[in-house]
Amino acid sequence: MSSIDTLLLIGLAGVLIMTASFIIFRHFRPLEGSGIENSKALQEVLKDLSANQQQIVGSIKVITDTQTTSQTAIIKHVESRLEEIQKSISSSLSGSSVKTAQTLGELQQRLQTIDKAQTNIEKLSGEVLGLQEILSNKQARGVFGEIQLKDIVSKALPSDAYDFQFTLSNGKRADCIIYLPEPQGNIVIDSKFPLEAYNSMISNTNEADKNRDIQLFQSSIKTHIKDISEKYIIEGETADGAILFLPSEAIYAELHANFSKLVNEGFDSRVWIVSPTTLMATLNTMRAILKDERLRRQTSRIRAELDLLYKDMLRLEGRIINLDKHFNLASKDVDEIKISAKKAAKRVFSIERFEFEELPRTDTVDKRASDEVKKIADDQGSKKIKLI
Repeated sequence: MSSIDTLLLIGLAGVLIMTASFIIFRHFRPLEGSGIENSKALQEVLKDLSANQQQIVGSIKVITDTQTTSQTAIIKHVESRLEEIQKSISSSLSGSSVKTAQTLGELQQRLQTIDKAQTNIEKLSGEVLGLQEILSNKQARGVFGEIQLKDIVSKALPSDAYDFQFTLSNGKRADCIIYLPEPQGNIVIDSKFPLEAYNSMISNTNEADKNRDIQLFQSSIKTHIKDISEKYIIEGETADGAILFLPSEAIYAELHANFSKLVNEGFDSRVWIVSPTTLMATLNTMRAILKDERLRRQTSRIRAELDLLYKDMLRLEGRIINLDKHFNLASKDVDEIKISAKKAAKRVFSIERFEFEELPRTDTVDKRASDEVKKIADDQGSKKIKLI
């Protein structure tokens, strides 16, 4: 029995007690004088109390039965709901465990990817630091630019079309020279890397210092243009222009975006400024020029070979004609051999049948045989001469 049922029964008992007290009080109060009357009244009160008690007991029983029925239904409903909830929770837990396992697997893969990326980043950071150390030294920067220039040129042109560290007639050594045909002529490529001036100009936020760094950057580029124009443009030995190679796309972009006057000064001095990307495009154009020139060089040789081929074809044609004549002579000899064989066969057949004609005189036969042998010998000699 639940706590609600207990409270309900206690309440009914209290009501019963209060009702009995009220009835006793109401009946005993006016009957204080007579004992018999009090006894009768008491019996009536007790009777009423008994009736009320039975009524209350019946009510309590009905309530108890109803409560028991309701409690049983509620328990069944609750058990059913609990079972459904348990199934739902089990299913949810099962699905959640699968999803959790999948999530953990994906998380592990992502963590592995992150670890690899972190390893690559650490490696790249080390390489960047190494590159910064290299670029912080002026001499090392020059070597870096030359290595990049060698890599680009060696990939774009055939090995016999260029040389590195080439000394010109004026004693100046160029980083690279490209052997182009006339009228272009050999063109020099020199690598320059004004990184310090560029970094100072980009990183400085003070207006006065920034203007000073801009002037320093412009002065550095102008000096490089002047040096290349004076050292590497030699009439009759090199082309009428030279190439200034900047191993940095950032410096090249900054130069063309904000310092177009410097670019025009380079054009006026016949010095063309290129970056790694534009240098590759320029070298591809040079490769096409070299290929066209080599084809023109081979034209005379190709013509000579064609002439020799034509003569060989004429000679072959004559030999084929002679061979055809020889075949015709051989065919004629075969026909004559067939005729002689047929005659011989007829004579053998006549001998077998004893069909002899009148024999001619011996001297006549000998002369005829001698003439035929001589004729055959003359024919064979003429055929040999023709074959030769």
